[in-house]
Amino acid sequence: MIAETIVSEWTISERTTSEIMIASTDSTIGFPILSILLIVLPFACAIILLTSDQLKARWIALIAATISLLISLIVVFSFDQTNPGFQFIERLPWIPSLNIDYIVGIDGISILFLPLTSLLFIGIILSSWNSIRSMPRLFFILLLLLETATLGIFVSLNTILFFFFWELTLIPIYFLIIYWGIGANRRYAAVKYTMVMMAGGVPLLFGFILAAFNHAGLNHTGSHTGEPAGELVFDYITLLNNPLPAELQTTIFFLLLLGFAFKAPIFPLHTWLPAIAMEGPASIAAIMTGLKLGAYGLIRFTVPLAPDAAQNYHWLLAGLGITGVLYGAVLAVSQTNLRKMLAFSSVSHVGLVILGIASFSTQGLQGALFQLFNFTLVAGGIFILLGFLHHRTGSTEVVSLGGVAKTMPLLASFFFIFGLAGLGVPGTNGFIAENLILVSVLETHTGAGIAALVGIVLAAAYFLTIYQRAFLGPVKNDVVSTAMDLRTRELLLTTGFCVLIIIFGIFPNIILDITRGASEGWINLLKS
Repeated sequence: MIAETIVSEWTISERTTSEIMIASTDSTIGFPILSILLIVLPFACAIILLTSDQLKARWIALIAATISLLISLIVVFSFDQTNPGFQFIERLPWIPSLNIDYIVGIDGISILFLPLTSLLFIGIILSSWNSIRSMPRLFFILLLLLETATLGIFVSLNTILFFFFWELTLIPIYFLIIYWGIGANRRYAAVKYTMVMMAGGVPLLFGFILAAFNHAGLNHTGSHTGEPAGELVFDYITLLNNPLPAELQTTIFFLLLLGFAFKAPIFPLHTWLPAIAMEGPASIAAIMTGLKLGAYGLIRFTVPLAPDAAQNYHWLLAGLGITGVLYGAVLAVSQTNLRKMLAFSSVSHVGLVILGIASFSTQGLQGALFQLFNFTLVAGGIFILLGFLHHRTGSTEVVSLGGVAKTMPLLASFFFIFGLAGLGVPGTNGFIAENLILVSVLETHTGAGIAALVGIVLAAAYFLTIYQRAFLGPVKNDVVSTAMDLRTRELLLTTGFCVLIIIFGIFPNIILDITRGASEGWINLLKS
């Protein structure tokens, strides 16, 4: 009876596309699939790990992440690409006194993040298979909790629920850095990251609450009733269907922009990322660079909730984007550590994503989304490789390496391929994303587009230079000379990432067909 009562409370939202760009359809699967199998599953397995054997922990974590991947692929294949709105919507009362419901759903903007997130966590679990010797059970519990929170961010359609998952990511990340970080200052890096993200959460929450209060006095037609404020509105779809007044949009825009800028990271709020890359475990660096949750937040919330303000301040977005592109590239050129070079490279690539958003065009947004998807495979994959390298040599400093390609040719080859994808070389997924962004930016912000081309040239300079110094030439370190190349498990993992990089580079419509409808709807929202 209890189970029947719970299931009966779930509702599938039914709206038509005539309301606005945000339409929703009945789920093609009569089951709360997003909640139970994408969020609850890894969380439940994390609870099971509390009583499991230490040696079995990695297997349970791997099974949970794999099932999440398989279920997310079912969602992708069941997704209606012709519908630009939200699908698989699930709604359940959560905090009735504040009119806060548990609402989840996906659209063409968010859907591909689900399988890519699960895939990245599978990669992290496999890459940590033998390297985590201290408290492995706790390590994999924290990873599964982090996966739960991350998936929750991508499916949340209630601003408070989104913020809940957003803040929930801080707990596992903090402990993962403290206990399994590789640097002497890992505790400082963990505290710095947590404090910075909590500071960023303040304007984020304030912006969501302001939007909720503004809609409290609206009637069903979307006009103010003049009556005392009624129920607060945290429902994302309702917020979109009732645009904020122009005078409030500017405030909301800057609050959300500031909040998401910390996480993106956008210059000058990026200083935590190099610290995490140097002090934290490779797994966390892979997540931080592979899943750009801040950039996703800009696309999902900042621009749609304040479209007029976003267009009025397009020059600010373009300025932040191009500053990040050039600043990150220039700093990356001078680095002598592979981890730090990739951290600044990530700042540069995020700047390119911001430029794509600032173009306010369908191809610019598709390019930005494509680039965010690429980060999961390219940036996440390359940090996993760095974890393999550090585990073998004890360092990622260029001075301690040299000649790696002679003793570890497979590792060096995959690192080079991932690097080329990051540079946007034809035949890789990076080529499609960068070209979509550059073409759209050159049309809308020509000066910024030209400067972005300079940043891409600098990217080639810093990657090829540091690769030559770290991987080519004579072997200078005895540890490098005796190091083992990729094992079978590691080889299969990196090969899988590499294959996807090439497939998406040769057949980009696999991605573009899914994101097109939602991207066009996103642009139409700006024009309405």
